[in-house]
Amino acid sequence: MPTTTARLLDLLSLLQARRDWPGAVLADRLGVSHRTVRRDVERLREMGYRVQAAMGPDGGYRLEAGSELPPLLFDDEQVIALTIALQAATVTGAGIEEGALKALAAVRQVLPSRLRHRLQAVEFTTAARTGDAPAPAVASEVLVAVSDAVRAREVLRFDQADAGTPVTGPAPPRRVEPHHLVAASGRWYLVAWDLDGDEWRIFRADRITPRTPTGPRFSPREVPGGDASEYVSARFKGSSAANAWPCTGSVVLHLPAGDVVPFAGDGAVEALGPDRCRYTAGSWSWVALAAALGRFDAEMDEVDPPELARAFTRLSARYERAAH
Repeated sequence: MPTTTARLLDLLSLLQARRDWPGAVLADRLGVSHRTVRRDVERLREMGYRVQAAMGPDGGYRLEAGSELPPLLFDDEQVIALTIALQAATVTGAGIEEGALKALAAVRQVLPSRLRHRLQAVEFTTAARTGDAPAPAVASEVLVAVSDAVRAREVLRFDQADAGTPVTGPAPPRRVEPHHLVAASGRWYLVAWDLDGDEWRIFRADRITPRTPTGPRFSPREVPGGDASEYVSARFKGSSAANAWPCTGSVVLHLPAGDVVPFAGDGAVEALGPDRCRYTAGSWSWVALAAALGRFDAEMDEVDPPELARAFTRLSARYERAAH
């Protein structure tokens, strides 16, 4: 028979795993009587865990939120996921770096050796993408306020800073129906329906200063394309619909495919022989795509479509003028 302490830990783990547990199922999982389950539930309550009980033949138990955060119990996979997430938190731009480091130190201090060895195998250093400017931090209070409005489906009123400068004038606040918070490349974005502009907009969270109270509740709308992250990615590519570049073309590069793949980005590389490959990529304009292809510093032919070929002509004339 397991000790009382071990049984309490097993009971706590089960209660954390799902919302409702019938008493009979808990007794069966723990291999004890209903009476023992009731006594163990009382012990957990004395330790600060709010366990609610439902009476009747189908009654059971539920772990509720309390006024204070009691000790939590994690299995091995949850601990690994938690430590990796805390280590990656330094590039989220959420302004929680110090808190994440303290939490990570606390978790590592109590890790059993078997988990410590597993985590050492996946230790990593987080870094921003090459060429990215440092992402401005977003105050955690802003993220919480915006998230609350998203979850409650309440109109959000906020002041919007211009290029990082706080708004100080008497301009009226923006009014939006907030739908999703999206994190991308270390920045946080709010996808919302702009009530004043009557259109979908994407707002940088680091430029938002929420006002209180929030406005009335609203019925959620469908984000274009049905997916918030895809919508944000599409807008970054200059598209208002599908998550795809508006201009996509291909050329045959006089380079081995292996030399092109490391610099292909989101383009596709098809080997055509030992020293030739077809490279297909996209951009927000044909001239921008033509300019990007020049980075391979190689001969190219079989340009497709004609719009890309004409962009090479325009770019050539532009470079010729610049050279003189």
